[in-house]
Amino acid sequence: MPENDHKLAVNLDSPIAVYVQIENLIQFEIVSGRYKAKDSLPSVREMSETLGLNPNTITKAYRDLEIMGVVSTRRGVGVSVTDKALKVCEGRIRAMVTAHLREAVSECLATGMSGADIRKIVSDTIESGLMPYRP
Repeated sequence: MPENDHKLAVNLDSPIAVYVQIENLIQFEIVSGRYKAKDSLPSVREMSETLGLNPNTITKAYRDLEIMGVVSTRRGVGVSVTDKALKVCEGRIRAMVTAHLREAVSECLATGMSGADIRKIVSDTIESGLMPYRP
């Protein structure tokens, strides 16, 4: 991981596949500036040990990120963030979280929650600084 070692975690109870969670958390790390172009990601072995996952799961996530153009893999060198990763991730992550937020608000409205109640939850969440994928 980059010098500013930070903790990553996945939710094994989530309906989102673990390899997709890994892809998303790396994209969040890039968008937030924790990973920058040319930074090295942990090796498959390191990441699998850190998250307590099968190395094949990490390999799948890294392979998908490479196909997206977010990382590049060089045998003997490792996996690093590409120069275009930030631009790729910003668009993908913004679209994903916008869809999630719209869905969550729709579900709140469907349960009869008021706009004021929903705004309070959103405001409280913003103020809490809660970050995704944190243990």
